[in-house]
Amino acid sequence: MNRNHSDKMELLARIGYATRGVIYLIIGVLAVDAAFGGGGKTTGARGAILTITDEAYGQVLLWIMAIGLVGYALWRLIQSFMDADHHGSDAKGIVIRIAMFVSALAHLALAYFTWGLIFGWGTGGGGSSNKQQWTAQLLQESYGRWIVGLIGVAVIGAGVAQWIKAGMGKYKKRLAMDRQKMKWAAPICSFGLIARGVVFAIIGVFFIVAAYQVSAGAVKSMQEALFVVQRQPYGGYLFATVAFGLVAFAIYCFIQARYRTINPQV
Repeated sequence: MNRNHSDKMELLARIGYATRGVIYLIIGVLAVDAAFGGGGKTTGARGAILTITDEAYGQVLLWIMAIGLVGYALWRLIQSFMDADHHGSDAKGIVIRIAMFVSALAHLALAYFTWGLIFGWGTGGGGSSNKQQWTAQLLQESYGRWIVGLIGVAVIGAGVAQWIKAGMGKYKKRLAMDRQKMKWAAPICSFGLIARGVVFAIIGVFFIVAAYQVSAGAVKSMQEALFVVQRQPYGGYLFATVAFGLVAFAIYCFIQARYRTINPQV
């Protein structure tokens, strides 16, 4: 990749991080509003994108979101296949790079959903219904039940990885920030990663339950995961904490958009 293409890829990646931040900011703010009885509602990534269509200059914002999601997916593919972050080819590195590839596919799906809103292809249903459709197809296959269960374990693992990243501060080495800036950024980043990890862990449990019950209907989206938090003992406090945590994760994404080390030339 020549320098000119590298600079363009870096710009796309940064727009991608910012786009992901906007999505989580909408999810988090709506959840905070719901937690405090302001009439907000829980939603997932697709719901967050749908809210943009009702805003002034919605079409323009959707174009920016679509480009950003494609940019982020391309960066994830570079991280996965070209090992841009130097995770290596040992077992741990391969697992991380596979997770990046899965992330690329997820964000390409979101980009496709966004392009569909722009060009009138239809919304394609909610996040939960889509997951249930392909889970139902998997459950009909030989060993499909085990595959769904393994997906659940992998999603829980991704949540645990967020907690480890937060606890050990591993994200810091990827941020080109001086000590003073890191001092205020680190608590926000860690809080956001922990909250996102909680949501991932709950979604992973949904998949395991679906595999155990052989029922695609047990698979739920981020929206339902937040409902689960809300229904727990002291659920109001937990829900508000996770909601603020998702806002913190959005801020973490914006910090990445500005300060993350991005080097497509590997």
